[in-house]
Amino acid sequence: MFYEVVKSLHSYWAYLVFIVLIITVVNAIIKVTGKKEYEAKDFRLALFTLILTHTQLLIGMILYVVSPRLELWGQLGGEVMKNPIARLYLVEHPFVNILAIAAITIGYSKHKKKLTSQAKLKPIAIFYSIGLVLLLSRIPWDAWIG
Repeated sequence: MFYEVVKSLHSYWAYLVFIVLIITVVNAIIKVTGKKEYEAKDFRLALFTLILTHTQLLIGMILYVVSPRLELWGQLGGEVMKNPIARLYLVEHPFVNILAIAAITIGYSKHKKKLTSQAKLKPIAIFYSIGLVLLLSRIPWDAWIG
C-alpha cells in the first residue's frame, strides 16, 4: 500500500517537475538569446524548479528503498547489470537522475554568484538544460505513460 502511494506520488510529481523545468529552461534560453534582463521572476522560477526537483529526488529515494524491485539486488546480484529492466530501475534511473539534479543545483548555485543579467541567466540555461536532458534520458517511458 505505502509503495503504491509513493510510486504514484513520484510519477505525478514528475509531470509537475517537467512542466516547470521546461518553462525555466525555455525562459532562460529566450532571455539569454534575446539579451534580456534578469528579473525577480527568474530567480523565483529557478528556485521553485530547484525545490521541485529536490523534492522529487527525496520521493524517489523513498520509493527506491520501499520498492519490491530492491529485492532483485539479492536475487540477481551481479546479474542486475545483464537484465535491462532491473538495470534501468535499480542503477540507471537513480544514478542519472541524481546527476541531473546535481546539474540543476550547480546551475542555481552558479547563477546566484553572478552580478549581471546575462551572467546570471547563462548557468540556468546551460545547467538546467543538461538536467532536463538527463532526466528525459532515463525515464521508464513505457511504465510512466503506459
